[in-house]
Amino acid sequence: MSKVLSAVAWPYANGPRHLGHVAGFAVPSDVFSRYMRMAGHDVLMVSGSDEHGTPILVLADKEGVSARELVDRNHAVIAAELADMGCSYDLYTRTTTANHYAVAQELFTQVWKNGYMVEQTTRGAISPSTGRTLPDRYIEGTCPICGYPEARGDQCDNCGNQLDPTDLINPRSKIDGEVPEFIETQHFFLDLPALADALREWLEGREASGSWRPNVIKFSLNILQEIRPRAMTRDIDWGIPVPLDGWRDQPTKRLYVWFDAVIGYLSASVEWARRTGEPERWREWWNDPQALSYYFMGKDNITFHSQIWPAELLAYAGHGSRGGEPGGFGVLNLPTEVVSSEYLTMEGKQFSTSRGYVIYVRDVLDRYGPDAIRYFICAAGPESQDANFTWAEFVQRNNSELVAGWGNLVNRTAAMIAKSFGEIPQPGALEPVDEAVRAKVTAAFDSVGDLLAHQRVKAAVAEAMRTVGEVNKYVTDTEPFKLKGDSERERLATVLHTLAQSVADLNTMLSPFLPHASNAVHATFGGEGDFMPMPVVEHVADLDDGRPYPVITGEYSGTPPWRSEPVRVGAPVNKPTPIFRKLDESVVEDELARLRGDEQVPGDDGA
Repeated sequence: MSKVLSAVAWPYANGPRHLGHVAGFAVPSDVFSRYMRMAGHDVLMVSGSDEHGTPILVLADKEGVSARELVDRNHAVIAAELADMGCSYDLYTRTTTANHYAVAQELFTQVWKNGYMVEQTTRGAISPSTGRTLPDRYIEGTCPICGYPEARGDQCDNCGNQLDPTDLINPRSKIDGEVPEFIETQHFFLDLPALADALREWLEGREASGSWRPNVIKFSLNILQEIRPRAMTRDIDWGIPVPLDGWRDQPTKRLYVWFDAVIGYLSASVEWARRTGEPERWREWWNDPQALSYYFMGKDNITFHSQIWPAELLAYAGHGSRGGEPGGFGVLNLPTEVVSSEYLTMEGKQFSTSRGYVIYVRDVLDRYGPDAIRYFICAAGPESQDANFTWAEFVQRNNSELVAGWGNLVNRTAAMIAKSFGEIPQPGALEPVDEAVRAKVTAAFDSVGDLLAHQRVKAAVAEAMRTVGEVNKYVTDTEPFKLKGDSERERLATVLHTLAQSVADLNTMLSPFLPHASNAVHATFGGEGDFMPMPVVEHVADLDDGRPYPVITGEYSGTPPWRSEPVRVGAPVNKPTPIFRKLDESVVEDELARLRGDEQVPGDDGA
């Protein structure tokens, strides 16, 4: 058994999540975490809402509320969405906790003591009309390196190079189109060049392991070529104070939101341990060199997880060219793997909240339930290349694969058992056809499991569904519905028992992808309680200042093992109800009409 940290990207608390968000970080990380628990590993899955930064202030001003009010509301919304999706966090928290402030300030202070946080005068961008600092990502212009016209002030998404806003040609504010004004200001910079050799050694070791996705390791090594110091403080009044004399009392100097957000993986682990009553237990995942850590995100965040966060960890430990020593948290583990997904588009276009070209997670959950969309993301999501979500493909996969494939196998197996026996029957001697299908199903545990262990979710679900097809073929070959009369009753019992066992095994294999459905299948065949444990939203008090807020947590010790477990002869099986709902073809046009903004769509109550 290994200690496995599942570090999931922190969604930004500027509003509810859309489908593109959860396709990149939420579903892939949950499938992996659930499988690793089933495989016997001790998994700690953590994340939370990222709540600092200028974009929060801009939106709060627009809505006429305080930044705190805005993030309180949005954090609650996001937590409810992710819990209803079935994302099995041990702790989903937020960056506005006193615990997170303390952990972030500890890392900053030790990095500074070790000499890797250096003070420099730089030119910062401000809005001429408001006087407010503009975040790098809110400034666009032409990339000076490749000429891409929509490069951001921190990075060009076209060529991948890091940038500063002052590098851009014809810079403009994304908020209102203004040309920003650049003024001199003092900031602390993370001395990345002093950490470059250590970063390169680590990345080359990860490349040699062969475990990273090729696009991620190539991108990560490439950005080392132009490495330079990065500002880790900002001129802003919403965020974590700089914990140094002469700085901490300055009301408009705060830690950069991206500096503190990645520290959330550590602070959430610390908070989780404190809430369990074993405050030092987080060290099992962070200080033990044998522990494994996997970071899940979309490709636009690779830089922060393969360069900035590892650099912070190396600097905290004193492992750069300036030397130094670890702080009280000790030497913290570098990522085992950065698991980055590509982009999901919708009907051939990029998601755009501002233009209303979006499908929100809550709407999908309410209209189609969590497992239908989880299945689509697993089967056709942006795992290693950009993917396109279309309503036509969503309906087609739901109906032909979930309903007609897996759902049909479950329902007709249960229906035949209910009709002929009312319980899982005692089998007789197996014939070669029975042994063959059982061998195929049990072999799939190894093939599907190996794919999941290497984050190949798309191939894993395809292999599981291929095995579903093998068992459906077994029904066709054995024709149990034709086995009638006393002389064939033992053979009927054998075939139906073989089917019940195969369905139970397939349910185990599919449960990381379809946790809600796995509980329904389990109940259909006489199982008691949840087969796959589910997350819950709990309202807690801040451990240090008592402020209330919701978290996602759960008790996952009852997770079933990743293996074939014998079905219980005599378990009651009643006439089943469908596990999945077949969608009418009209769903496609209804959803496209919503995208177009048509005034009335059937089922919207005139809205």
